[in-house]
Amino acid sequence: MTRSEERPANAMALRPEKMTSQTPARQRIMEFLHRSPFLKFLIVGVLSFALDLGLLVALHEGLNVDLVIATPIAFLTSLVFNFALQRSFTFRAMNSRTVSAAKYIALVIVNVVVTDLIVTGFDKLDWAYGIGKVVATVLTTGWNFLLYRHWIFRHEPARDGEPARDGEPSPDTEPAP
Repeated sequence: MTRSEERPANAMALRPEKMTSQTPARQRIMEFLHRSPFLKFLIVGVLSFALDLGLLVALHEGLNVDLVIATPIAFLTSLVFNFALQRSFTFRAMNSRTVSAAKYIALVIVNVVVTDLIVTGFDKLDWAYGIGKVVATVLTTGWNFLLYRHWIFRHEPARDGEPARDGEPSPDTEPAP
C-alpha cells in the first residue's frame, strides 16, 4: 500500500471540517428550504400524494385488496403522514397536537365537501370534471397553506413567565414601542 492509499483509523482525524460541515450547495438548499415554508408545504404534499397512490396500487394490485377498502386505507394513511410532516417539518409547530389534529380533521372535511361540489358542479354544467378537480385542488392547496400556517399549526406566543416558543419573544422581553 502506498502512502497515498493509507487511511487513518479515524477518518474524522483527517479532515474534521469536511466531515462536519455541509457542502456550499447543500447549505444553500437547506437555507432556502428553511426560509420557504410554502416550498416545504408543496414537497410534503407531493410526498403525501405519492404515498397515497403507491399504497393504493400496492394494496389493490399487489395484495388484491378491493378498491373500496384499499382507497380509504391509502388516503387515511397519507393524511396522517401529511399531518405529521406538515406539523414537524414544514411549520415546526409547538401547539397542542390534539387541537391541531381536530382542526386538521375539520379542514379535511371542508376540503372534501368543497372538492365534491366543484367537481360535480363542473360535471352538471357539462364541463370537464377533470378541470373541476384541478380548480378544486388549486383552491384547496392555497387556503390549506394559509390555514395550516395561521390556524392549525399556529405558533403560540409565550405567556408571562414562560420561555418564548419558536423564536418569538415573550411579552416581558419585547422591546417597548
